[in-house]
Amino acid sequence: MSAGRLIGGVLLAVMVAVPFVPMHGMRQYVLHVLIQIFIWSFIGGAWSLMGRFGLVSLGHGAFLGLGAYTTTLLWNFFGLTPWLGTLVAVALTAVFAVVVAYPCSRFSVIGHYFGLVTLAVGEVIRLLIIAERDWTGGSLGLTVRPAGVDSLVAVQFADKRIFYYAGLVLWALGLWVWHRLDRSMARSAMEAIGEDETAAASVGIHVTRFKIGITVLSAVLTAVGGIAYAQYIAYVNPDTLAGIGVSLRIVFAVVLGGMYALLGPTVGTALTIALAEVLRVVFGVSYVGMAETIYGLLLIVFIIFLPSGIYGSLRDLLRRPRGATPAAPATA
Repeated sequence: MSAGRLIGGVLLAVMVAVPFVPMHGMRQYVLHVLIQIFIWSFIGGAWSLMGRFGLVSLGHGAFLGLGAYTTTLLWNFFGLTPWLGTLVAVALTAVFAVVVAYPCSRFSVIGHYFGLVTLAVGEVIRLLIIAERDWTGGSLGLTVRPAGVDSLVAVQFADKRIFYYAGLVLWALGLWVWHRLDRSMARSAMEAIGEDETAAASVGIHVTRFKIGITVLSAVLTAVGGIAYAQYIAYVNPDTLAGIGVSLRIVFAVVLGGMYALLGPTVGTALTIALAEVLRVVFGVSYVGMAETIYGLLLIVFIIFLPSGIYGSLRDLLRRPRGATPAAPATA
């Protein structure tokens, strides 16, 4: 057994045992933070499936909101279990992703133009949610209708340990998908497309098919993450699940950790949530917008000095042979 697998197994065993560790009254808070890290790491990993190949989306909040609101509305108004609602949400998100990705690929919308298109799409979904206030609650959001008791059908439980293990499984699933894509031929195709679409097409790579495929995969996984977060919080809001703010939060966490590394989104998400908790304790409501300001400044610093992110830079440093001259950082 390799050292990497041994360390991974030990860490997994530790994470499985965390809910049973004595925490002197802090158990619920610690589990709450860890559940958020698992869910948002999964969402960040879903975004990085596109971002690492040059498809920088600034509107993933649209997919997040579609998943969360679809299952919530189906449960609140029609009593459809979130398990079936997830299937509907995934299908709807996949269709929506194709609608967005196909024209962009067909007309070669790339680079910052692609980012602007996705930014607009995210805002359209947010404004649509606000406009349909009779169903969605508008800007005030919507509370998931309580089942009254612990219910597997409604995916509602009072014990946070259930959500903790569900979040752990979801996070592991995201890592598995990332790893499978990284080891597949699709990676080479997408890297070639990211470098030069014309050259990629000239050697037989179906550019449109691959770009749509990776967009749909990323969008569907993001929607699943939104569903998980909505079921855990039991509340959906357009500003926290569908606006530009949440989209940039995802981007910041992934860039901070490193979008080209398997655990980069996890490290970035953990640091982002930890920073948010520290700022909440230190500033409270005294300085509104302080967290966003600090996020922006840190994002600028990391893009300039650590384009591979914290985890990605450390990984590259450890893998570099002794005495080797460090390579110049690649531009994002």
